[in-house]
Order: sequence, then C-alpha cells, then structure tokens
Amino acid sequence: MGEGSGRDKARRDGRWRSTGRTAVRVLTVWAVSTVTLLALAGLLPDFQLQSADGDSLTRTALTAAWAAGAFGLLTALVWPLVVRALLLVPALVLGLLVFFLNGSLLLVALRLVPDGRGAAEPETAVVVAAVMSAVASATSTALAVRDDDAYRRRLYRLTGRTRPRDPRSAPAPGTVFLQLDGVGHEVLRAAVADGLMPTVAGWLDAGHRLTPWRTDWSSQTGASQLGILHGSNEDVPAFRWYEKDTGRVMVSNRPASAVELQRRAVRRTGDGGLLSLDGASRGNLFSGGADQVALVLTAAARRGRRNRSRAGYFAYFSDPANAVRTAGSFAGEVVREVAQATRARLRRETPRIRRGGTYPFVRAFATVVERDVVVAAVMGDMLAGRTAVYADLVAYDEVAHHSGPRGRDTDQVLRRLDRAVGLIARVAEHAPRPYRIVLLSDHGQSPGETFAGAYGLTLKDLVRAGCGLPVPRRVGRTPSGAEARDAARDALRSALHRPVETGEEETERELPARPSEPVVLASGNLALVSFPDVPHRMTKEEIDRRHPALLRTLAQHPGIGFLLVASAEHGSVVLAGDGVEVPVAELADDGPLAVFGRGAAGAVRRTDGFPHVADVMVNSMYDPVTGTVHAFEEQIGSHGGLGGEQAHPFLLSPPELSPPVAEGEELVGAERVHRVLRRWLREADGPQVPLEPPTDTPEIPSSTTEVE
Repeated sequence: MGEGSGRDKARRDGRWRSTGRTAVRVLTVWAVSTVTLLALAGLLPDFQLQSADGDSLTRTALTAAWAAGAFGLLTALVWPLVVRALLLVPALVLGLLVFFLNGSLLLVALRLVPDGRGAAEPETAVVVAAVMSAVASATSTALAVRDDDAYRRRLYRLTGRTRPRDPRSAPAPGTVFLQLDGVGHEVLRAAVADGLMPTVAGWLDAGHRLTPWRTDWSSQTGASQLGILHGSNEDVPAFRWYEKDTGRVMVSNRPASAVELQRRAVRRTGDGGLLSLDGASRGNLFSGGADQVALVLTAAARRGRRNRSRAGYFAYFSDPANAVRTAGSFAGEVVREVAQATRARLRRETPRIRRGGTYPFVRAFATVVERDVVVAAVMGDMLAGRTAVYADLVAYDEVAHHSGPRGRDTDQVLRRLDRAVGLIARVAEHAPRPYRIVLLSDHGQSPGETFAGAYGLTLKDLVRAGCGLPVPRRVGRTPSGAEARDAARDALRSALHRPVETGEEETERELPARPSEPVVLASGNLALVSFPDVPHRMTKEEIDRRHPALLRTLAQHPGIGFLLVASAEHGSVVLAGDGVEVPVAELADDGPLAVFGRGAAGAVRRTDGFPHVADVMVNSMYDPVTGTVHAFEEQIGSHGGLGGEQAHPFLLSPPELSPPVAEGEELVGAERVHRVLRRWLREADGPQVPLEPPTDTPEIPSSTTEVE
C-alpha cells in the first residue's frame, strides 16, 4: 500500500512540475512577444499601441501585453481551423494566404484591446504578425530544448498529429524509407568524402551498408518508383511515351497518367503496394497503397472527402511560424538561384542552359517548400507510430537538371538534405517505437551538353529532316540537318523509281499519300519516335519503305548511341553507327552496347517486350571517359536512358536489417528493390507482410480511375 501511494505521489509531483514548466514557458513567450510588439511599434510608423493623446510607458506596455495575449490565443485556437478549411487551395497559394490570414488575426487581436489603443494598417499587420509568429516560435523552441516532454509536445504541434499510442502496444520497429531523388551512388560517396553529408558519414561509420543498384533502361522516377512501391514497372518504356491503342501521351508526372500507371501495376501484382500495412506516402508520384498520403500525385488526381493529398500542408502550415520560416527560405533560394545563374553566365561556364522564367520559383518550391512539408509529415508519421513511411525529397534532382550533377550548386543542396535527414533521425528518438531509417535513390544523373546545344538542332528536327518533312531554315544550315535532308531527298527519288521484291513478284514500292507527322518524345537522353497513323508497332522494313533515310540518318548520327526497332526478319534489332545491326535475341554485353556497361543488353531486351514500346527507341551517345551523354531535353544533368551514373542509384540500410543481396551479387531493377524492401518490412513487422505480392487478383476495370 505504501509503495502504491509513493508512486501516486510521484506521478502527482511530476504533473505539478510539468504544469509549472508549461506555465513558465507560456509566460516567457508572452513576455517576449510583448517586448517584440513594443519594439515594432517604435519602428513602424503605421503600427501604434497608444491612444491619440499618448499614454504612459506602463499603459503602453499593458496594451502590448493585451494584444500579444489575444494574438497568441487566436493563433492557437482559430488558426488550425482556418488552415484546415483551405486544404483545397493550391500549395503556393496556401503559403501566401498564410501571411494575410496571420495579419488578419493580428488586426482582430488589436481590436480586442480596450479603448481602441491598438491599430495598424493591413500591410503593416502582415509584417508585424510574421515577426511575432517567428519570435514566439523561436522562444518556445529554445525553452523546450532541455525539456524532453516539451520537445515532444512541440513536435506534435508542428506536425499536426495527436499524441502517439502507448509504446507498449507497438513494440515492433517501424521503417522509414527516405528517397533522395536523383542522387547517384558515386555522388553520395563523393559527398560523404568531401564532408558535405556528416549524418550519412556517421551512419556509414556505424556500420550501415551502402549498396549500389542498377535501374532498368528507363532510369527515371516514374519507372523506378512505380517498381519500388508497387512491385511492377512493366510497360513503362520512358518518362513520357505515346500509346497507339488509346491515342494518349502518357507522362509520368501528370496526375491522370500516374493514376493509370498505378492501376496497371496493382492489376498485374494483385497487391496494393509496399505501404498497404499502416503506411504513409509523402511527396511521391504513387501512393504505394498507403492510407496516409501527402503531396502524392495519384491522390492529387482525386476529388472528394477521402482525398488526403493536402493533409501535409495542414500539418505544416497549422503553425504560422512555419510559413514565416519557409517563406524566408523560399525568397533566399530564389535569390540564390538568380545569383548562381548569373555567375555561370558571366564565367561562361559550359555546358549551360537557360535558367530564367519561372525556374527560380520552381527550384525554390522543390528545395524549400516540398522539403519542409515532407519532412514535417515524416516527423508526424513517426510520432504517430506508423509502421512504414516512404518519402521523396526532390531537391537535388531539380537543381542537378539545370546546374549539372556536380558542383557548388548541388553541393549546397546535398548539405541541406543531410540536415533534413539528421532532423528526422533526431525526431525518431522521441517516437513511440524504434525506427529503422533507410536511404535510397531512384536513379542518378549523367552530365553533358544537350543534343541541341552540341549539334544545333533538336532530335525532333533531325527526325523530321530524315523523314523529308519541312524543318526551320536554321536546321537546314546545320551539318546534321543538311545531311539528313539530302539523304531523305535522295532516298525518296530512289524509292519512286526502284522496284523491290515482295514474295515472288516485283512491284513498284507504294508510299502513303499523306503519312502522319511522327511523334517525338524526349525522356532525358532517351527518346521515342512513333507514327500514330499506323496502329501497330512498325517494323524496320515498314519504316524504310515509308522514310528510307530515317533510320540510317539516326543510327549514323554522332550524338546517337543506338536505336531499337522491330524487324519482320529478325524480331527486333539494335542499330548503331557503321551499319551495325544486331538482332535483340543475340545481344550480349560485349556487343554493340558494351560501352553502356554490364546489363545494358538485358535492359534493352526487357523493354523490347513492352506492349507500348515505341516504333523507334533512341538512346544518345555515351562517352565512358567523361561520363557524358546528350539529353534530348534542356538538361545538362539528365537521366532516363542508358549511359553513366544515371543508371546507378544507391541503397543505404542499417546493420540490423539483412543484407540486400548476397555477397558478390548485383541488385538489378526497381522490382527487385521492391522485394528487398518487402523483406525488411517482414523482418520488422512479421508474417502479415507477404514476401511476394499475389498474382491472381482479377483485373480492375479501367473505368474506376481517372485517365487522360
């Protein structure tokens, strides 16, 4: 009895101490906010805390204290409700509205001051409210640093989550998968060696395994993440492609396309995805079967009460101090990009692409807003004790496309990513269950001047010239354009007068009266050429009859490494320079694709079997000495095809997880990575996580999803 009474007394004493510390923090924040208001009233002419006749210092201080207290209460009670009501507002608009709403709350607080002593112009109120929120947040955080209970409560409030479950009810460890988009294996190793990523370096010193893996031919987020999260990236030949049976252009980062790709993957595997068991998906293209989603593209295509795609915005912007901090970082990132682009232009750095227009704002959104919201959401998931979380941080990939994979610009991004990873790791220490944090990437990036920059014309121009179609005058003046145009003209003349053998008799070659315009779509250094008026995949023989110079023009161009095209005689063939033509069935790693490294032949052979493979698949050249490729888009850091570091991402796992592959074995393909991650979830959460998804689930009707 005495022991029980002692425990009760200890609990009561603990509650009293916690209550006392909370009261001290509230009073301290209130006092600091009051002083801040007084300082702002002295600095800003349109902000006043005195009556028209003037007040004593004591009276002014009381007015400031009243206004600070009212503003604090309104922020705590009204703000979350207002932000939740605005979840359907686009992210950037919501971020801007935060400031105006915060200023409105300050104006309301000033109206609550007795005798009308508080007043401010609306634009001044926005500034005062922003400063007040930042000061209050900084003070509260500083006071909570040495108090674990207060720090936990602070994290709960920042992430918009309820208190977690009792740790005793969830003893199994959870798993957090953090995808550093576009960070290749060698880039990560170099960043660690250069001291850019101390958190990752510490993990490696502690025994974490760093495992490279090899992507499929389509080395881009759409194919890789679909395979990782849903176990199948079958029939995803590129980032964007034309489908003849539907007449649609599929683009991996369009909501409707992402929904359809996810539906197809679920249909093939019969499984919801990697995150089906109490999972959360943050900042991804696909949901992975998670119930909890934020900034997920497939959820963005849906409408209705069950759409939680904007929940992460509420979790983050429910604290106005977050908006102030993020807005400051956003503006700083825009200035940083303008300065870096100007420096590159003045120094005449090469290769270089245009970085004006909206790009500085796009970069700031990817490196600041998306990062902050995703990190806050992951923190909330851990504090809520979720079983599995998969989050994508896209900052490096966006900057590397425009600045190149290595250099001062991307070094700064890698430093900030490491800090974000370190913050997540520290928050994991306060979660109700232990967490295993796995870092991985979906692909790397390969540097190089664009195809257009190197040869003066785009691939689309070259294809049109090879087809004998009109091209801009500037294209005709380039060596490549002139050669293609002349070859097409000579081939056409020859075709109109030369008989060909068809079976046992000779007939004049028939050319279509009005062939359709070719559809040329670029995905990094991979491009797809399709002829939409032909319902099936065209063969080499059919293309040669229609456009006799096209395939030869493409295969012999110095900026192109090889082509893949169907063949009536050989099934499918790879075409390269110097007249090289090898049947796909006979491809080997020491053949015409040897320069692209081990596994290139298998990757091409797999893609050749996809239902929506293009009529002509075009992969750019690759220089193994410099590691460069030529992107068919405006990118000097690119990915999407074969060649260099783009095909070699990484997997960094803690030592308590089993090795991804046996010693000496190579990890190949996103689908294999999915199986590894499934195995790790099973190790942590038991047999309810299947090692392999079922494959006998009936097909899901396409009418149940939105498509383009």
